[in-house]
Amino acid sequence: MKAECKQNLKQISRLLEKLSAQQYNYKSKFLSGATIGQHIRHILEFYICIREAVDSKMTAINYDKRKRDNSIEEDPKIALAAVDNFVQFLEGENFSGDASLVTNFSLLDDCECVIPSSFLRELVYCLEHSIHHQALIKISLLDQGLVHLVDSDFGVAPSTTKSRLAKAGKQ
Repeated sequence: MKAECKQNLKQISRLLEKLSAQQYNYKSKFLSGATIGQHIRHILEFYICIREAVDSKMTAINYDKRKRDNSIEEDPKIALAAVDNFVQFLEGENFSGDASLVTNFSLLDDCECVIPSSFLRELVYCLEHSIHHQALIKISLLDQGLVHLVDSDFGVAPSTTKSRLAKAGKQ
């Protein structure tokens, strides 16, 4: 799973290396004014929650209470450094052991729930979450005429890519 996450994060790195700050902060009309930077920040902060839990030797992961770092959202170079930092972190961890997801899917403050999980399962969640947001990033790239900056499988689940390749091979 670490290899898959690293591969995914490196896709993001390659994009960040090509984007100007203006492109990174472009408010896409198709995404209700959201920017690529906002989506990148959101992706990275979920990974950062796992890192903070591992570093602090805690087993509870709460994505709802993540720190929202505007510098990642506004500056593609800072985002690139954060991606590179997490890729290095992935190389040194084994992500074994139990964890728990602490979350609240209600607007009420007292509806927090704790769901048994594992660090590896949460890493899987971060990868799936990243792919979903990459699909949204691709919409912004299309809006800006920049979709050529990413591979065709950017924002596409590996199972979908495999299915498409299999169908293309059968034709």
